[in-house]
Amino acid sequence: MRWRIEENIQAGKELAALDEHQVRGWTSWHRWTVLAMLAHAFLAVTAATERIHPGVVIHQLIPLTCNEIRHLFVALLHHARHDSEHLLRWSRWRRQHQTLARAHHNRKREATPT
Repeated sequence: MRWRIEENIQAGKELAALDEHQVRGWTSWHRWTVLAMLAHAFLAVTAATERIHPGVVIHQLIPLTCNEIRHLFVALLHHARHDSEHLLRWSRWRRQHQTLARAHHNRKREATPT
């Protein structure tokens, strides 16, 4: 159980900037922590929902991860550089690349004698 908690805290640090607050008082620290935890919960629930009810079933893509959802969300908020279609194409390409990399890695691991 402790390992899961450690993984969740680490994910919160990486994805939701849980550790990037400059503490000046308890009130601000509590607010920052609650906002970071809400952001991480949003990412986790969105990723879990996508795994249960995928919008478009493409067998050559890994499921959307919290990291990928965060990246898409931030990119959509900074909409000035690319349109949403470009971002979705980029995400699809990246996930397809990760799927191929995972398949090659697994194939190489199975071929290596222990």
